[in-house]
Amino acid sequence: MNLLKATGTIGGLTLVSRVLGMVRDMLMARYVGAGFASDAFLIAWRLPNLFRALFAEGAFSAAFVPMFNRVMAQNVDPDDPDAGKKAAVIFAGKVLSVLVPFLAIFTVIMMLAAGPVVYAMTGGFPDGGPEKFALARHLTIITFPYLGLISLTSLLGGILNSLDRFWVNAAAPVLLNICMIVAILFFRGHGEIDTAMTQAVAVTISGAMQLLWLIISCRREGVVLRLGLPRLTPEVRKLLAVIGPAAIGQGAIQFNLLISTSLAARFLPQGAVSYIYYADRLNQLPLGLIGIGVGTAILPALSRQIGGGDPRAAAHTQNRAMELSLFLALPAAIALFVSAVPIIRGVLQHGAFTAFDTLGSAAVLAAFAPGVPAYVFIKVLTPGFYARQDTRTPVRIAFIAMLVNLVGNLTLIWPLGAVGIALSTAISAWVNVVLLYWALHKSSHLQMDARFKAKAVRIILAGIAMGVALWGLNILLDPYMAGAFWTRIIALGLLCGGGGVVYGLASFVFGAYRVSELKGQFRRPARK
Repeated sequence: MNLLKATGTIGGLTLVSRVLGMVRDMLMARYVGAGFASDAFLIAWRLPNLFRALFAEGAFSAAFVPMFNRVMAQNVDPDDPDAGKKAAVIFAGKVLSVLVPFLAIFTVIMMLAAGPVVYAMTGGFPDGGPEKFALARHLTIITFPYLGLISLTSLLGGILNSLDRFWVNAAAPVLLNICMIVAILFFRGHGEIDTAMTQAVAVTISGAMQLLWLIISCRREGVVLRLGLPRLTPEVRKLLAVIGPAAIGQGAIQFNLLISTSLAARFLPQGAVSYIYYADRLNQLPLGLIGIGVGTAILPALSRQIGGGDPRAAAHTQNRAMELSLFLALPAAIALFVSAVPIIRGVLQHGAFTAFDTLGSAAVLAAFAPGVPAYVFIKVLTPGFYARQDTRTPVRIAFIAMLVNLVGNLTLIWPLGAVGIALSTAISAWVNVVLLYWALHKSSHLQMDARFKAKAVRIILAGIAMGVALWGLNILLDPYMAGAFWTRIIALGLLCGGGGVVYGLASFVFGAYRVSELKGQFRRPARK
C-alpha cells in the first residue's frame, strides 16, 4: 500500500465532508444562531458525535483491523487465494452477532435515560429554564439511534480498511452532512426550534444511510456477514477486551470536549455552548484532514512492519508521519490563531449569528488553535501502540490528559469563560502527546531522527513567515468578510490562498520541504 496515496485519499474525502460540514454550520448559524435552540441541539448532538469520533474515526479500526488482518494471514491457503479473507469474514460475522443485540439494548436504555443524561451534562440548563432542558431531552431521544447505526457502520468500515478500500469508509460521513443540509434547506419549518428538531431527525436518518452505503460496498467486495446467535468466542472476547481501552485512548480529545461542553452549559451564559461548538468545528478540520488520514493509513503498515520483525522501518514510518503532520498542521494552527476573527466572520456571521457571536467564537477558536498540532500528533503516535497490540498505555495517558483538562477547566473557566475551556483543552492535548512520545521512546520503539529535528525548525520558521503575512491580510480583508456571499467567499479565498502561497514559498526558502521529499517520504529505508 502507498501510504502517501492512502493518506491523500482519506484526507481528500474528509475534506469534502468537512467542507459540507462547514456549509451545514453556516446554515445552522443563519437559521438557528447561537442561543436557546442551538444550545439544546448541540447538547443532544454531542453524545452521538462522541461515539462517531470514538468508533468511526479510529477506535474500532485500531482494535478490529489488526485482528482481522491477523485472521487473514493465519488462514492463507496456496490452493485457495480467498481462504484468508473467508476466515476473516466469518470472524467479523461473529463480532456482528454480538454487537447487534448489545447496541440495540444500549440504545433503548440510553433513550429511556435521556432526561438524566442531559441533566448530568447540563445541570438542567440553569440559564435557560425547564423549556430548554425539555427541548434538549427531546432532541436527545431523536438522535440516540444514531449511536447504534454508526457503530455497525464502523464494523463494516474496518473490514473495508483491512482490504485497503479506504475511500469507501472515508466517504460515509459525507452522507451525514448531505442529510443535514437537505433537512435545513427544505424541511426546517418555522422558527429556530423547528429547525433544530429537523436537524435531530436528519442525524438519525444519516446513520441509516451510512450503514446502507457500507453494506452495499461490502457486498461489492464479496463480503457478506451472517448474523447468528451471539457467542463470546475467544477471538470476540479478545476484541472486546481491546476495543474498550482503544476507544478511551482514541477519544481523549472528544471526552475533553464533552467535559468542556458540560461545564459551559452549567456555568457560562447562554451561547457559550454554541461558541465552543462552532470554534471546535473549525479547530477539528485539520485533525480530520491530516491526523485521521495519516493515522488510519499508517496502522496497517506499522502492523506489517512490526509483525515482520522490522522495527527500524516502523520507526522510520512514524518519523515521516510526524514530519508530514507538522508540515501540514502547524500552518493550520497559526492561521486559526492569527485570523480567527476574519475566518469566523466570513464563514458564520449572517442572519441569526451576530457580530457579537463572531467575537465570542473567534476568541474560543484562537484558544483552541495552539493545540491543533497536538491533536494531529495524538492520531499519529497512538498507532505505534495499537500495532503492538498495546491499548492500555494510551488509555492510562488519556486519563492523565483528561485529569489535566478537568483541572484546567475548573481553574480557567472563572477568569476566562469559554476561552479558558478551549485553552485547557489545548494544554491537555500537548500533555497527551508528550506522554505518548515518552512511552514509545522509553520502550525504544521511537526516537526523533535527525531529519525530523532539522525539518521541524525549518517548518516553524516558514510558519512564522506565514503568520506575519496573515496578520497583514487580516487588516485588508476583514472589512469584506461580512459582505454578500460571493464577497465573503472571495475574501476567504484570498486570505487562505495568500497565507498558503507565503507558507509554500517560505518552506522552499528555508528548506522545510521539497516536492521530491513529499513524494518519497514514506519510502522504506534499505536495511543495513
